[in-house]
Amino acid sequence: DPAGVTGMDVVSAYKAIANQSVFVSRGDDSGTHKAELALWKKAELDPATFTTDNYLSSGQGISATLTIASEKQAYTLTDRATYLANKDNLELEIIVEGDKTLLNVYHVITVNTEKWPNANYEGALAFSNFLIDPAIQKMIAEFGVDQYGQPLFFPDADKTDADLGLE
Repeated sequence: DPAGVTGMDVVSAYKAIANQSVFVSRGDDSGTHKAELALWKKAELDPATFTTDNYLSSGQGISATLTIASEKQAYTLTDRATYLANKDNLELEIIVEGDKTLLNVYHVITVNTEKWPNANYEGALAFSNFLIDPAIQKMIAEFGVDQYGQPLFFPDADKTDADLGLE
């Protein structure tokens, strides 16, 4: 942790990393790349102004980006599941986590059949009800624990934005 960001909130960590350490970006216009750019913006920094010695764009998926970050002992942004699935081949540790800014919430919704009359509403409703079922939420909470010692995902079917710290 050359920038000493362990345990910092994500915006402070990005400020400490900028032009002081190496950061490897996916640089591929993916959701993770867009989230990274939003974090730089929130930190009032523009990676386009960073030196190429400090900011590397892999232009690849997250697994390749993690490998590059590991080889360069650099920082990167990743999702927990991909990191845990690859960590045995990496010399990287999670050093900033738990910040609500990093929360990546997925929701299931059904479409409005008045707007989309050909949608398979019954199928969508069945899928939605399946995902929010308490037994399935328990499975989501436990998924990955046996293999990685921690869950890969965190269920939130019964939580509001306020519960998640988003308000």
